[in-house]
Amino acid sequence: MLTLENQKGKQRRVPVTEFYLLPGKTPQKETVLEPGELIVAVTIPAAVHARRSTYLKVRERASYAYALASAAVGLDVQGGTIRSARVALGGVGAQPWRSREAEKILTGAPATEATFRAAAAAALRGAQPRSENRYKVELAQNTLVQALQKVAG
Repeated sequence: MLTLENQKGKQRRVPVTEFYLLPGKTPQKETVLEPGELIVAVTIPAAVHARRSTYLKVRERASYAYALASAAVGLDVQGGTIRSARVALGGVGAQPWRSREAEKILTGAPATEATFRAAAAAALRGAQPRSENRYKVELAQNTLVQALQKVAG
């Protein structure tokens, strides 16, 4: 949950899932932030999968360039089995993309490369890349697999 505050001190709370906007009729507007508003707090609920998490960003150069692909993952692994998972991808669309499909594949499955590859395939199954960014599908899948391997340890 995000807490936003305007110049007059008035606050409003917005779920993270509603913060980013799709291009639609206002492609110049990427978020629900109004002029003069700032994010003043981020509330992250306690969750077992948040104890072991990572963010991996792949970019063209080492500077502060935007992500070509990124993955944020959290896993609760006990005895080699994934008990719960959260997966989000970045750099592959107009907004961060949570993959419930990947989460379903991961939950209850063994923490193995085969499971991670199946989850990555599920995460990008509906992708509709353009000819100039088709490479991002494989890049995003590999980024997700690498992030999952890192978190699973």
